[in-house]
Amino acid sequence: MLGRKYPLAALLGATLMLFSGTVQAQGQGMVPYQEGLHYFKIDNAKAIPGDTVEVMEFFSYLCSHCSTFEPYVNSWEQRIPDYIDFQRIPVVFGRASWELYARAFITAEIMNLPASSHMAMMDRLWKERKIMRSLSDIADFYVQFGADKQKFLSTAQSFAVDGRIRRDEQLVRDLGITGTPSMVVAGKYRVSGSSALPSFDALLDVVNYLVEMEYEQQKSVAGAAE
Repeated sequence: MLGRKYPLAALLGATLMLFSGTVQAQGQGMVPYQEGLHYFKIDNAKAIPGDTVEVMEFFSYLCSHCSTFEPYVNSWEQRIPDYIDFQRIPVVFGRASWELYARAFITAEIMNLPASSHMAMMDRLWKERKIMRSLSDIADFYVQFGADKQKFLSTAQSFAVDGRIRRDEQLVRDLGITGTPSMVVAGKYRVSGSSALPSFDALLDVVNYLVEMEYEQQKSVAGAAE
């Protein structure tokens, strides 16, 4: 996870490694980021057909690193091209408290509540330090965004939300997600914080690199088929 304090020597080494990789890319035609260091190829990844590149953020409202990451990913989302299909996936990791908030996020999506409710939830938990410990309290929070409390509660406990949680848990296992925040590009590449990526800007730069690589591959395949 990012947010962990690394020794100065490790950070300097990571910075030199990133700089060295970039120089090699410019001088020898090598790529600026390396598989197994800056990102990881997902075993048995399935190709996602279409003319967009899917990017998923795996997060939890109760993850402090995710709270720190959100302003970065929100800014990134405002600048992405139309061919990126961005999705947020709430993780549970077997924790009842994380499942409660995953259920809340999915319910808000199903009810088409404003996207602004997402960052507002982060702020409530991490800036205002107001933890909601029941579904009823969480429903009260979403009322300010136009939700009917009883409808929110019934939706949150519906088969549809249960099914989404099970699907997302399987996705977490299939993609090898072990920490948050993590990003997955095109169902093929996993990116998360490490000593090789000492900032959230660096993490998102790798995501951009992988998106462009995947998009160019898609265009090549489409061109060959014409």
